Amino acid sequence: MRHSFHLPPNARVLITGAAGYVGQALVQALALSAPASWQWVLTDAQSAEGGRPDANTRWVVGDLSDAGVCDALFEQPVHAVVHLAGLMSGRTEQDVALGERINLHASLDLMGRCRAQYRQGGPWVRWLMTSSIAVFGTPLPHRIDDHTPQRPSLSYGTHKRMLELMLDDMNRRGDIDGRAVRLSGVVLRPVLPNGALSGFNSDLIREPLSGRAYVCPVSRQARLWLLSLSTALEHLTRLLGLDHASWSHIMGPAGTCALNAPAWPVTVQELLQAMAQIDPQVLQRVQFAPQPEIEAQFGAWPLEVSFALAQQMGLTDERQTFQHDLSAFVRQLAQPIISP
Repeated sequence: MRHSFHLPPNARVLITGAAGYVGQALVQALALSAPASWQWVLTDAQSAEGGRPDANTRWVVGDLSDAGVCDALFEQPVHAVVHLAGLMSGRTEQDVALGERINLHASLDLMGRCRAQYRQGGPWVRWLMTSSIAVFGTPLPHRIDDHTPQRPSLSYGTHKRMLELMLDDMNRRGDIDGRAVRLSGVVLRPVLPNGALSGFNSDLIREPLSGRAYVCPVSRQARLWLLSLSTALEHLTRLLGLDHASWSHIMGPAGTCALNAPAWPVTVQELLQAMAQIDPQVLQRVQFAPQPEIEAQFGAWPLEVSFALAQQMGLTDERQTFQHDLSAFVRQLAQPIISP
């Protein structure tokens, strides 16, 4: 499916974190929907196997906090940046200096290079960044909507919120066409550890439906927000392509560049019941060993939500897509696992 992206036909698009779980999938999705004339600059700490070897694509492998790597990314003018790179919540809690260097300072440097390019007469950069619902800290409120204050209680969420604020300021000054979309737990993530403390969302679905026992670090009453990879890709593609006038018209009154992406709020018990409709043995495979710090930050999301701005943007709400049938949603997520 082709989209209207409102960028030059010869646009040069930089994607950071392109070898990651979301990054690889987005690169593949944009290969099908973006103009064939676009030039791609993909970067990560390591190259993705089989990732876009065509003549329009250049891989820059390295650490984003390395000035030489960033110089290579901006050797030619860039028209758009999709910034996915970053260390996840667990690693940033364990290594404060590394988290700040990658998540904060390297990201600020990239934004500054976009600003400098524009101020020196180059293209005005459309910047799309994945933020996170981690900007909402503990204790989590009973309701979250587009006006809920952000008080992060993890370094990861703090870094994301600081970047949102800087993006707001750059937008205010007209230096960048900035957008940030706050994603919730994207499922089903692969087994490979990535340091995300919320990774149990995927494990809770994958392991029991794969026939394996699983010890859940939150209680049956815990409340999660789920988002499928396919819909996360739709969100990113939609916001990358949205023209500046439409974005500003919707987001202007909100006074921020950060948007809460629609998610599916569920309790663990509801999720298990939906999984049991696929495989009744699931309930016998799950045991519980709640960890209070995990439940407080990742298992206390409100069931009362509003994603009004995202709906105005045309972002998909999977509750409507699946007509509030949680079992159908889970079945699609787990199709590769449950297929014979």
